Amino acid sequence: MSQSPVDKVTISLDAMGGDVGVDVIVPAALTALKRFPNLNLILVGQEYMVENALKQQGGNPDPSRLTIHHASQIVEMDELPSQALRGKKDSSMRVAINLVKEGTAEACVSAGNTGALMATARFVLKTLPGIDRPAICTRLPTTKGHTHVLDLGANIDSTADHLFEFAVMGSVLVNAVDNIEKPRVGLLNIGEEEIKGNERVKEAARLLSGSKLNYTGFIEGDGIFMGEADVVVCDGFVGNIMLKSIEGVAKMFGFYIKKEFKKNPLTLIAGLIASPVLRAFKKRVDPREYNGATLIGLQGIVVKSHGSADVYSFSNAIAEAVMEVKHNVPKRISQQIEALLGEEQAV
Repeated sequence: MSQSPVDKVTISLDAMGGDVGVDVIVPAALTALKRFPNLNLILVGQEYMVENALKQQGGNPDPSRLTIHHASQIVEMDELPSQALRGKKDSSMRVAINLVKEGTAEACVSAGNTGALMATARFVLKTLPGIDRPAICTRLPTTKGHTHVLDLGANIDSTADHLFEFAVMGSVLVNAVDNIEKPRVGLLNIGEEEIKGNERVKEAARLLSGSKLNYTGFIEGDGIFMGEADVVVCDGFVGNIMLKSIEGVAKMFGFYIKKEFKKNPLTLIAGLIASPVLRAFKKRVDPREYNGATLIGLQGIVVKSHGSADVYSFSNAIAEAVMEVKHNVPKRISQQIEALLGEEQAV
Protein backbone atom coordinates (compact mmCIF):
# COMPACT_ATOMS: atom_id res chain seq x y z
CA MET A 1 0.00 0.00 0.00
CA SER A 2 1.47 3.35 -0.99
CA GLN A 3 2.22 5.73 1.80
CA SER A 4 0.84 9.18 2.41
CA PRO A 5 3.16 12.07 3.32
CA VAL A 6 2.22 11.70 7.02
CA ASP A 7 3.17 8.01 7.24
CA LYS A 8 6.30 7.11 9.12
CA VAL A 9 9.21 5.54 7.28
CA THR A 10 11.63 3.36 9.25
CA ILE A 11 15.07 2.59 7.84
CA SER A 12 17.87 0.50 9.32
CA LEU A 13 21.43 1.74 8.86
CA ASP A 14 24.54 -0.43 8.84
CA ALA A 15 26.38 1.88 11.22
CA MET A 16 29.69 0.01 10.97
CA GLY A 17 29.90 -0.25 7.18
CA GLY A 18 32.09 1.75 4.84
CA ASP A 19 35.60 3.12 4.98
CA VAL A 20 34.84 5.31 8.01
CA GLY A 21 31.80 3.74 9.73
CA VAL A 22 30.07 5.42 12.66
CA ASP A 23 31.91 8.73 12.27
CA VAL A 24 30.06 9.23 8.98
CA ILE A 25 26.90 7.17 9.46
CA VAL A 26 25.82 8.75 12.75
CA PRO A 27 26.04 12.43 11.69
CA ALA A 28 24.45 11.48 8.35
CA ALA A 29 21.58 9.90 10.25
CA LEU A 30 21.08 13.12 12.25
CA THR A 31 21.12 15.12 9.02
CA ALA A 32 18.48 12.83 7.49
CA LEU A 33 16.23 13.14 10.54
CA LYS A 34 16.20 16.92 10.12
CA ARG A 35 15.54 16.57 6.40
CA PHE A 36 12.64 14.10 6.77
CA PRO A 37 10.33 14.82 9.73
CA ASN A 38 8.48 11.52 9.28
CA LEU A 39 11.63 9.39 9.22
CA ASN A 40 12.67 6.92 11.93
CA LEU A 41 16.14 5.40 11.89
CA ILE A 42 17.69 2.34 13.52
CA LEU A 43 21.46 2.48 13.93
CA VAL A 44 22.74 -1.10 13.79
CA GLY A 45 26.21 -1.78 15.15
CA GLN A 46 28.39 -2.14 18.21
CA GLU A 47 26.39 -0.23 20.79
CA TYR A 48 29.23 1.47 22.64
CA MET A 49 30.73 2.80 19.40
CA VAL A 50 27.39 4.11 18.17
CA GLU A 51 26.66 5.74 21.52
CA ASN A 52 30.10 7.41 21.57
CA ALA A 53 29.55 8.74 18.05
CA LEU A 54 26.18 10.16 19.12
CA LYS A 55 27.79 11.84 22.15
CA GLN A 56 30.31 13.50 19.84
CA GLN A 57 27.35 14.94 17.92
CA GLY A 58 25.72 16.27 21.09
CA GLY A 59 23.65 13.22 21.96
CA ASN A 60 20.49 11.63 20.61
CA PRO A 61 18.09 14.47 19.71
CA ASP A 62 14.99 12.24 19.68
CA PRO A 63 15.15 8.67 21.07
CA SER A 64 11.65 8.02 19.71
CA ARG A 65 12.97 8.46 16.16
CA LEU A 66 16.57 7.30 16.48
CA THR A 67 17.30 3.98 18.16
CA ILE A 68 20.30 1.68 18.47
CA HIS A 69 20.20 -2.05 17.69
CA HIS A 70 23.30 -3.88 18.87
CA ALA A 71 25.24 -6.13 16.49
CA SER A 72 28.51 -7.66 17.66
CA GLN A 73 30.30 -8.23 14.34
CA ILE A 74 31.60 -6.11 11.45
CA VAL A 75 31.97 -7.13 7.82
CA GLU A 76 35.33 -5.85 6.61
CA MET A 77 35.56 -4.05 3.26
CA ASP A 78 37.92 -6.67 1.81
CA GLU A 79 36.13 -9.70 3.24
CA LEU A 80 34.95 -12.48 0.93
CA PRO A 81 31.14 -12.46 0.54
CA SER A 82 30.99 -16.18 1.37
CA GLN A 83 32.86 -15.63 4.64
CA ALA A 84 30.62 -12.74 5.62
CA LEU A 85 27.51 -14.73 4.81
CA ARG A 86 28.50 -17.89 6.69
CA GLY A 87 30.65 -16.56 9.49
CA LYS A 88 29.10 -13.22 10.48
CA LYS A 89 25.45 -13.79 11.21
CA ASP A 90 25.50 -11.05 13.86
CA SER A 91 27.22 -8.44 11.70
CA SER A 92 25.76 -4.94 11.51
CA MET A 93 25.10 -5.57 7.82
CA ARG A 94 23.25 -8.86 8.36
CA VAL A 95 21.21 -7.57 11.29
CA ALA A 96 20.21 -4.41 9.40
CA ILE A 97 18.92 -6.54 6.53
CA ASN A 98 17.21 -8.94 8.95
CA LEU A 99 15.23 -5.97 10.30
CA VAL A 100 13.82 -5.44 6.81
CA LYS A 101 12.96 -9.13 6.51
CA GLU A 102 11.17 -9.02 9.88
CA GLY A 103 9.22 -5.89 8.94
CA THR A 104 10.79 -3.79 11.70
CA ALA A 105 12.39 -1.58 9.02
CA GLU A 106 11.13 -0.85 5.51
CA ALA A 107 14.58 -0.41 3.99
CA CYS A 108 18.26 -0.83 4.77
CA VAL A 109 21.19 1.41 3.83
CA SER A 110 24.80 0.26 3.96
CA ALA A 111 28.16 1.61 2.80
CA GLY A 112 29.77 -1.76 3.42
CA ASN A 113 31.36 -4.43 1.26
CA THR A 114 29.30 -4.55 -1.97
CA GLY A 115 29.74 -8.27 -2.61
CA ALA A 116 28.85 -9.18 0.95
CA LEU A 117 25.86 -6.83 0.93
CA MET A 118 24.47 -8.34 -2.28
CA ALA A 119 25.07 -11.91 -1.13
CA THR A 120 23.52 -11.30 2.28
CA ALA A 121 20.55 -9.33 0.96
CA ARG A 122 19.82 -11.98 -1.64
CA PHE A 123 20.07 -14.78 0.94
CA VAL A 124 17.91 -13.04 3.55
CA LEU A 125 15.32 -11.25 1.42
CA LYS A 126 15.25 -13.47 -1.68
CA THR A 127 14.53 -12.23 -5.19
CA LEU A 128 11.12 -11.19 -6.48
CA PRO A 129 9.13 -13.85 -8.34
CA GLY A 130 10.26 -13.94 -11.97
CA ILE A 131 13.66 -12.40 -11.23
CA ASP A 132 16.69 -14.65 -11.47
CA ARG A 133 19.30 -12.10 -10.43
CA PRO A 134 19.07 -8.75 -8.65
CA ALA A 135 21.08 -5.85 -10.05
CA ILE A 136 22.73 -2.68 -8.80
CA CYS A 137 21.08 0.44 -10.19
CA THR A 138 21.91 4.10 -9.68
CA ARG A 139 21.20 7.54 -11.13
CA LEU A 140 23.72 9.41 -13.24
CA PRO A 141 23.49 13.06 -14.32
CA THR A 142 22.72 13.93 -17.95
CA THR A 143 22.17 17.09 -19.96
CA LYS A 144 18.43 16.46 -19.58
CA GLY A 145 18.40 15.65 -15.87
CA HIS A 146 19.42 12.12 -14.99
CA THR A 147 19.22 8.51 -16.11
CA HIS A 148 19.18 5.19 -14.29
CA VAL A 149 21.90 2.66 -15.15
CA LEU A 150 22.01 -1.04 -14.29
CA ASP A 151 23.77 -3.40 -13.65
CA LEU A 152 26.77 -1.75 -12.00
CA GLY A 153 28.59 -4.77 -10.68
CA ALA A 154 26.31 -7.36 -9.14
CA ASN A 155 26.51 -9.69 -12.15
CA ILE A 156 29.58 -10.05 -14.35
CA ASP A 157 28.28 -12.87 -16.52
CA SER A 158 24.74 -11.77 -17.38
CA THR A 159 22.80 -13.60 -20.09
CA ALA A 160 20.44 -11.96 -22.58
CA ASP A 161 17.53 -12.98 -20.33
CA HIS A 162 19.20 -11.24 -17.38
CA LEU A 163 19.66 -8.07 -19.41
CA PHE A 164 15.97 -8.22 -20.28
CA GLU A 165 15.09 -8.55 -16.59
CA PHE A 166 17.31 -5.55 -15.79
CA ALA A 167 15.45 -3.52 -18.41
CA VAL A 168 12.09 -4.45 -16.91
CA MET A 169 13.18 -3.59 -13.36
CA GLY A 170 14.82 -0.33 -14.41
CA SER A 171 11.75 0.70 -16.37
CA VAL A 172 9.44 0.06 -13.43
CA LEU A 173 11.77 1.92 -11.06
CA VAL A 174 11.92 5.01 -13.28
CA ASN A 175 8.16 4.89 -13.79
CA ALA A 176 7.72 4.85 -10.01
CA VAL A 177 10.27 7.43 -8.84
CA ASP A 178 10.38 9.78 -11.84
CA ASN A 179 6.73 9.43 -12.86
CA ILE A 180 7.63 8.72 -16.51
CA GLU A 181 4.84 6.66 -18.06
CA LYS A 182 6.95 4.85 -20.66
CA PRO A 183 10.65 5.27 -19.81
CA ARG A 184 13.03 5.06 -22.77
CA VAL A 185 15.23 1.98 -22.41
CA GLY A 186 18.63 1.83 -24.11
CA LEU A 187 21.00 -1.14 -24.30
CA LEU A 188 24.65 -0.13 -23.86
CA ASN A 189 26.73 -1.26 -26.82
CA ILE A 190 29.85 -0.41 -28.84
CA GLY A 191 27.71 1.10 -31.60
CA GLU A 192 24.14 1.98 -32.46
CA GLU A 193 23.95 -0.24 -35.56
CA GLU A 194 22.12 -3.58 -35.27
CA ILE A 195 25.19 -5.50 -36.47
CA LYS A 196 27.34 -4.20 -33.58
CA GLY A 197 27.95 -6.02 -30.32
CA ASN A 198 28.33 -9.59 -29.09
CA GLU A 199 25.67 -12.26 -29.44
CA ARG A 200 24.46 -11.78 -25.87
CA VAL A 201 23.71 -8.10 -26.46
CA LYS A 202 22.12 -8.81 -29.84
CA GLU A 203 19.84 -11.45 -28.32
CA ALA A 204 18.88 -9.06 -25.49
CA ALA A 205 18.00 -6.47 -28.15
CA ARG A 206 15.71 -8.99 -29.84
CA LEU A 207 13.97 -9.74 -26.56
CA LEU A 208 13.51 -6.05 -25.81
CA SER A 209 12.27 -5.26 -29.31
CA GLY A 210 9.54 -7.86 -28.91
CA SER A 211 8.34 -6.55 -25.55
CA LYS A 212 6.01 -3.70 -24.59
CA LEU A 213 8.88 -1.78 -23.03
CA ASN A 214 9.76 1.52 -24.68
CA TYR A 215 13.00 0.11 -26.08
CA THR A 216 14.84 2.72 -28.16
CA GLY A 217 17.77 0.57 -29.33
CA PHE A 218 21.49 0.49 -28.68
CA ILE A 219 23.14 3.41 -26.92
CA GLU A 220 26.84 4.24 -26.84
CA GLY A 221 28.73 5.50 -23.81
CA ASP A 222 28.55 9.16 -24.77
CA GLY A 223 24.79 8.92 -25.28
CA ILE A 224 24.25 8.11 -21.62
CA PHE A 225 25.18 11.62 -20.54
CA MET A 226 23.31 13.31 -23.39
CA GLY A 227 20.08 11.96 -21.94
CA GLU A 228 19.23 9.63 -24.80
CA ALA A 229 17.59 7.09 -22.47
CA ASP A 230 15.85 7.06 -19.09
CA VAL A 231 17.13 3.54 -18.39
CA VAL A 232 20.50 2.22 -19.58
CA VAL A 233 21.04 -1.53 -19.39
CA CYS A 234 24.41 -3.28 -19.37
CA ASP A 235 26.31 -6.22 -17.96
CA GLY A 236 27.68 -5.68 -14.44
CA PHE A 237 31.28 -6.04 -15.60
CA VAL A 238 30.85 -3.28 -18.17
CA GLY A 239 28.74 -1.13 -15.86
CA ASN A 240 31.19 -1.18 -12.99
CA ILE A 241 34.13 -0.23 -15.21
CA MET A 242 32.04 2.57 -16.72
CA LEU A 243 31.07 3.91 -13.29
CA LYS A 244 34.64 3.87 -11.94
CA SER A 245 35.88 5.54 -15.16
CA ILE A 246 33.34 8.32 -14.70
CA GLU A 247 34.50 8.87 -11.12
CA GLY A 248 38.11 9.03 -12.30
CA VAL A 249 37.35 11.55 -15.04
CA ALA A 250 35.46 13.74 -12.55
CA LYS A 251 38.43 13.74 -10.16
CA MET A 252 40.86 14.51 -12.99
CA PHE A 253 38.66 17.35 -14.21
CA GLY A 254 38.52 18.90 -10.73
CA PHE A 255 42.28 18.50 -10.30
CA TYR A 256 43.13 20.37 -13.51
CA ILE A 257 40.55 23.10 -12.99
CA LYS A 258 42.12 23.93 -9.61
CA LYS A 259 45.63 23.67 -11.03
CA GLU A 260 44.94 26.03 -13.94
CA PHE A 261 43.25 28.66 -11.79
CA LYS A 262 46.22 28.66 -9.37
CA LYS A 263 48.86 29.22 -12.06
CA ASN A 264 49.28 32.94 -11.49
CA PRO A 265 47.49 35.97 -9.98
CA LEU A 266 45.45 36.60 -13.16
CA THR A 267 44.12 33.05 -13.37
CA LEU A 268 43.41 33.19 -9.63
CA ILE A 269 41.28 36.30 -10.15
CA ALA A 270 39.56 34.61 -13.09
CA GLY A 271 38.83 31.66 -10.84
CA LEU A 272 37.25 33.90 -8.21
CA ILE A 273 35.06 35.53 -10.86
CA ALA A 274 34.03 32.15 -12.25
CA SER A 275 33.49 30.55 -8.83
CA PRO A 276 29.64 30.85 -8.81
CA VAL A 277 29.47 29.06 -12.17
CA LEU A 278 31.98 26.44 -11.07
CA ARG A 279 30.08 25.78 -7.83
CA ALA A 280 26.84 25.35 -9.76
CA PHE A 281 28.54 22.99 -12.20
CA LYS A 282 30.10 20.98 -9.38
CA LYS A 283 26.74 20.55 -7.67
CA ARG A 284 25.12 19.41 -10.92
CA VAL A 285 27.68 16.65 -11.57
CA ASP A 286 28.83 15.96 -8.00
CA PRO A 287 28.78 12.16 -7.42
CA ARG A 288 27.71 12.83 -3.84
CA GLU A 289 24.38 14.11 -5.15
CA TYR A 290 23.73 10.73 -6.76
CA ASN A 291 25.00 8.47 -3.99
CA GLY A 292 22.75 5.55 -3.23
CA ALA A 293 22.56 2.57 -5.57
CA THR A 294 19.52 0.30 -5.39
CA LEU A 295 19.89 -3.47 -5.08
CA ILE A 296 16.90 -3.90 -7.32
CA GLY A 297 14.99 -7.15 -7.74
CA LEU A 298 14.85 -8.14 -4.06
CA GLN A 299 11.80 -8.68 -1.87
CA GLY A 300 12.79 -5.64 0.15
CA ILE A 301 14.63 -2.34 -0.27
CA VAL A 302 18.40 -2.26 0.16
CA VAL A 303 20.44 0.78 -0.83
CA LYS A 304 24.21 0.64 -1.28
CA SER A 305 26.16 3.78 -0.45
CA HIS A 306 29.67 4.37 -1.74
CA GLY A 307 32.19 3.04 0.75
CA SER A 308 34.04 6.36 0.93
CA ALA A 309 30.86 8.42 1.32
CA ASP A 310 31.00 11.52 3.50
CA VAL A 311 28.13 12.75 5.69
CA TYR A 312 26.36 14.62 2.91
CA SER A 313 26.76 11.74 0.50
CA PHE A 314 25.46 9.09 2.91
CA SER A 315 22.47 11.25 3.83
CA ASN A 316 21.57 11.24 0.14
CA ALA A 317 21.68 7.44 0.16
CA ILE A 318 19.18 7.54 3.03
CA ALA A 319 17.05 9.90 0.94
CA GLU A 320 17.10 7.36 -1.90
CA ALA A 321 15.79 4.70 0.47
CA VAL A 322 13.05 7.01 1.74
CA MET A 323 11.94 7.70 -1.83
CA GLU A 324 11.80 4.01 -2.71
CA VAL A 325 9.79 3.18 0.40
CA LYS A 326 7.27 5.92 -0.33
CA HIS A 327 6.90 4.71 -3.92
CA ASN A 328 6.65 1.05 -2.88
CA VAL A 329 9.20 0.09 -5.52
CA PRO A 330 9.47 -3.69 -4.86
CA LYS A 331 5.70 -4.10 -4.91
CA ARG A 332 5.35 -2.12 -8.12
CA ILE A 333 8.05 -4.21 -9.76
CA SER A 334 6.36 -7.37 -8.53
CA GLN A 335 3.02 -6.22 -9.95
CA GLN A 336 4.44 -5.57 -13.42
CA ILE A 337 7.27 -8.05 -13.75
CA GLU A 338 5.11 -11.16 -14.15
CA ALA A 339 3.09 -9.72 -17.02
CA LEU A 340 6.13 -8.36 -18.86
CA LEU A 341 8.21 -11.48 -18.43
CA GLY A 342 5.22 -13.67 -19.19
CA GLU A 343 4.72 -11.80 -22.43
CA GLU A 344 8.35 -12.43 -23.37
CA GLN A 345 8.10 -16.14 -22.56
CA ALA A 346 5.07 -16.41 -24.81
CA VAL A 347 6.93 -14.95 -27.80
